[in-house]
Amino acid sequence: MNFELQHTDTQTAARAGKITTDHGVIETPVFMPVGTAGSVKGVHVRELTDDIKAQIILGNTYHLYLRPGTDILEKAGGLHKFNGFDRPILTDSGGFQVFSLTGIRKLREEGCEFRSHIDGSKHFFTPERVMDIERSIGADIMMAFDECPPGTSDYAYAKKSLQLTHNWLDRCIRRFNETEPKYGYRQSLFPIVQGCTYKELRIQSAEFVASKEADGNAIGGLAVGEPAEVMYEMIEVVNGILPKDKPRYLMGVGTPVNILEGIERGVDMFDCVMPTRNGRNAMLFTRNGIMNMRNKKWEDDFSPIDPDGTSYVDRTYTKAYLHHLFKAQELLALQIASIHNLAFYLWLTREARAHIIAGDFSSWKAGMVKNVAVRI
Repeated sequence: MNFELQHTDTQTAARAGKITTDHGVIETPVFMPVGTAGSVKGVHVRELTDDIKAQIILGNTYHLYLRPGTDILEKAGGLHKFNGFDRPILTDSGGFQVFSLTGIRKLREEGCEFRSHIDGSKHFFTPERVMDIERSIGADIMMAFDECPPGTSDYAYAKKSLQLTHNWLDRCIRRFNETEPKYGYRQSLFPIVQGCTYKELRIQSAEFVASKEADGNAIGGLAVGEPAEVMYEMIEVVNGILPKDKPRYLMGVGTPVNILEGIERGVDMFDCVMPTRNGRNAMLFTRNGIMNMRNKKWEDDFSPIDPDGTSYVDRTYTKAYLHHLFKAQELLALQIASIHNLAFYLWLTREARAHIIAGDFSSWKAGMVKNVAVRI
């Protein structure tokens, strides 16, 4: 994998770059649709590539390990062949999912024992095992196995957790280096910076991660309940240390405003389930604000969903029609809303990139933050 830093904003840390992988080029800043179990919920691959213009999507190691399993994925020739998406894929290590299984997992230095949320069967993830699973999935970018501690963790727990994450990272790197890709193309491993909201720990983790000289680096453990301003502070602290010549990935964030603020602070890559999850619950994000499509005000509004049209669905369907579909509990409503929201998020990061290159990112971002946060 190669990263080229192409432009840096003169007033902020915002940057535009290009990531080159064996499955294609990713222009940054970029939003990555989440395809947890091998699919972006309710969205065909054609829509992802042609209409939403996704450059890269995510899969999740925990979920793909449980279903369909690595045997099936290897027989298929990896996740790209299995789901038909021929552009880059990133896999989350599953750490967040495993550690969210409070009550049905046991954590220790060797790894994490957990029970499947599907059938209660017992499993054990070690850093080495996770690297093997991600090799079998075949993602272009693999994430290191880490512990994502609760946002409310006290300092003592956060410090102990961080040491575990760092120990596991060394083991992930060793296993990654002693194994080979299975499907004839290169894979990269991204470490993850942790440390909760403790500045000292974030600095320690960012320095440790930077020392590994990986192809790219991630920031984890944010947007888990802490105030937004604290999250932004932690991003600034970490990005002041992570190397400028490598892509920076902010994991699981977030709202359109969060993304714009992250870009301003030097983040290159984002993912979040919010576009599809909120879309399935009738919330639409637009450049003019947020719409609840169940509200009666849309009942006889026959204007396009988004008059400016970030996706083909915005030009095809009216607000009144989408309102009707949600009220009637038609499955098409979930699909239309998901496609629209993903297309908007991808449009937003493309626009941010264009304004970084044009040199007017700061003024554009100030206006856009106000617009996208209002309820209409």
